[in-house]
Amino acid sequence: MSEQDKGGDGQRHRRARNLTLAAALAAFVVLVYLVSIVRMGGG
Repeated sequence: MSEQDKGGDGQRHRRARNLTLAAALAAFVVLVYLVSIVRMGGG
């Protein structure tokens, strides 16, 4: 591991990337949920 990985900037960047991935995953789950409701509702 390099020294940059131990620094605060590296952790901050990793945390931001994790939050972005979590938000994208949540958006995908919501999209699938809405599509399934629309299909079950016959809309």
